[in-house]
Amino acid sequence: MEIAFLVAAFGLGLAARAGGLPPLVGYLVAGFVLHALGYESTDGIEAISEIGVLLLLFGIGLKLRLRTLARPVVWGTATGFAVLGTALFGGLLVGLGVLGLPLARDLDIGSAAIVGFALSFSSTVFAVKALERTAESASLAGRLAVGVLILQDVFAVAFLVAAGGGWPSPWALLVVPGIVIMRPVFGWLLDRSDHGEILVLMGFTLAVGIGAGLFELVDLKPDLGALVAGLVLSGHPRAGEMADRLLGFKDLFLVGFFLSIGLQGTPSPAAWAIGLVALLLVPAKSISFIWLFTRFRLRSRTALHASLTLSTYSEFGLIVGTAALAAGLLDPDWVSTVAVAVGTSFVIASAANTARYRFYERWGSRLVKLERHPPLPEDAVVDCGDARVLVFGMGRVGTGAYDEMIARRGPLVGGVDRSGEIVESHREAGRSVVRGDALDRDFWERVRFHPDVELVMAATGNHSANLECVRRVREFLPLARIAAIAKYPDQVDELRRAGVDIARNMYEEAGQALADDAVAVVFAGEE
Repeated sequence: MEIAFLVAAFGLGLAARAGGLPPLVGYLVAGFVLHALGYESTDGIEAISEIGVLLLLFGIGLKLRLRTLARPVVWGTATGFAVLGTALFGGLLVGLGVLGLPLARDLDIGSAAIVGFALSFSSTVFAVKALERTAESASLAGRLAVGVLILQDVFAVAFLVAAGGGWPSPWALLVVPGIVIMRPVFGWLLDRSDHGEILVLMGFTLAVGIGAGLFELVDLKPDLGALVAGLVLSGHPRAGEMADRLLGFKDLFLVGFFLSIGLQGTPSPAAWAIGLVALLLVPAKSISFIWLFTRFRLRSRTALHASLTLSTYSEFGLIVGTAALAAGLLDPDWVSTVAVAVGTSFVIASAANTARYRFYERWGSRLVKLERHPPLPEDAVVDCGDARVLVFGMGRVGTGAYDEMIARRGPLVGGVDRSGEIVESHREAGRSVVRGDALDRDFWERVRFHPDVELVMAATGNHSANLECVRRVREFLPLARIAAIAKYPDQVDELRRAGVDIARNMYEEAGQALADDAVAVVFAGEE
């Protein structure tokens, strides 16, 4: 039976993906359709669902960076919206209940606050995919949005622990510190894991076996155990690699979670009505985030982009709703209501993210009035000094190009990268690198270039980002020559059609260089 459920999820997930929506919308619909046909969730689906949630929380723990979360713009915005969103959505539900709307009229203030809290979250899955599509994961707006999402996830875990009820076993006083004390051992094992299945198996073991398993033994919430297990390794150099390797497995197991939500019950007409009313509040959610971000001296453009990334309801709202249902705090219809709001919000947010640049062109002059001055230093004017050659993307390829150009052109070379850590490391190495995002139109409008820029090199690792960089150069530096890299022959052709003067296939060039060096060494004596 589970196989048939997964096949249905695949078919509707594929259909959602073809329509430009996250596949999880299709998984939810699959659950609703299967329930309408008389099917119910199974032990197998529930087990898959539980593992998916544990891997999700473990991955959050691996990515937790307390330094980032401690920034006022992150914790202030996340905390402010948690309060504001809960009050806004909860108050709306109380108002609908006063008007006699079915389902809402049965809510008390506490239950309304729980549903409002569930709707205050933004989708991590949607945000990450949206940032990947626009190549803005490392941009200031992207990093701040992710920071807010992580804090929201922490709030959700706190609720899960509170909803679990009951007192933990006295052995918890040993288990929790014990996992933390084992950090050097876990780090030693991670250093000695390969890059394949052993690394993945270690992640499963830590998340499901050690973290969740030990916490469950001492009557603590397994979800919290998975988070703590990830947090213990969050500062390890390979934590990011482990998170990336587990990502596909997490997404796969979460299919079971979304199916189980749908299989709990097809939304009633009242659930659809309230879910669609909640959808009308998505613009209010965006505006609230913009207002909060600008209170912390972000430019309106940065605030808009971060806010649009957060303008959804969340799968974590479903997790909170499910926990409240298990604790007897909500009726099943409310979990279906939150599911309707989550799925339909993805439709609106997908369109909004596609049109984000047009939004700013139309509303930018009004949004600027919300700004506070001076802006944050990392969101202020950028000066490239006397650089006549600019390298966008200071990764390994960009760094090599930069050093080669320094050898040929002297100090008239400058680098640009959107990662603050990368920029700082290059500055410490003596390179002239500024922080900026080639995809950020405001960066181009606020940056100061030398009037005689001769060459721009697009060396980011993302083809779409390189193409967008080429378009910006053609618009803002029309006299400059452009060089760019690609990974595939068709991408080289696309770059040339976009107006690049020099386009190179990085893998092909590396292979040719390797062959040249090998010939020079092996056959040197035969010449």
